[in-house]
Amino acid sequence: MRTPSNSVIAVVTAAALCTGAWLLHSGAATHAPPQPAAAERSVDPAAGLPAAPALPPSTPTRVRIPSIRVDAPLMGLGLTSSGSLDVPPAAKKNLAGWYEAGTAPGATGTAVVAGHVDNTEGPAVFYDLGALKRGARIEVDRQDGRVAVFAVDAVEVYRAEAFPDEKVYGAARRPELRVITCGGGYSRSTGYQGNVVVFAHLTGTR
Repeated sequence: MRTPSNSVIAVVTAAALCTGAWLLHSGAATHAPPQPAAAERSVDPAAGLPAAPALPPSTPTRVRIPSIRVDAPLMGLGLTSSGSLDVPPAAKKNLAGWYEAGTAPGATGTAVVAGHVDNTEGPAVFYDLGALKRGARIEVDRQDGRVAVFAVDAVEVYRAEAFPDEKVYGAARRPELRVITCGGGYSRSTGYQGNVVVFAHLTGTR
């Protein structure tokens, strides 16, 4: 089985999540989603909030990011026949997905959550992801009744051809989370040109 550490997933994320369906459909190029500010990019992980102890694996059911008004159910994402990461149905704009063959959010390792930035009807679940700030809270509800609480360490934007697979998808020694959508500039001929990636780590549970 292929894992999220290969470059195919980066390409699929850029292509399947990032066509700019709404902007192409409406011509609303002036309303492109926010992109990460330089001040929110990578910092020393040790400089953030202390990490909380890992939780046992449990299926996540919902993701909330209060500062950008995200409150969405999570579906499991598998791999396509080509071995690439699948994506949520584009028609369901308030739906995100997690890579269910990988790490569950809150467990030790790197959990991956992905969602669309828009569809033909308008902004979708992670439209404002690029506006997140370091220290922002991300909450993930789990089937075991616990809520895994993460703090944002950095918000990065990468062009598709320079996507750092190991940095984004590589193994972690503590519970970490990546939230991914598209970004990196927009062209009417190609759609979005890359991905916005949020790096976060577990800081608590409730």
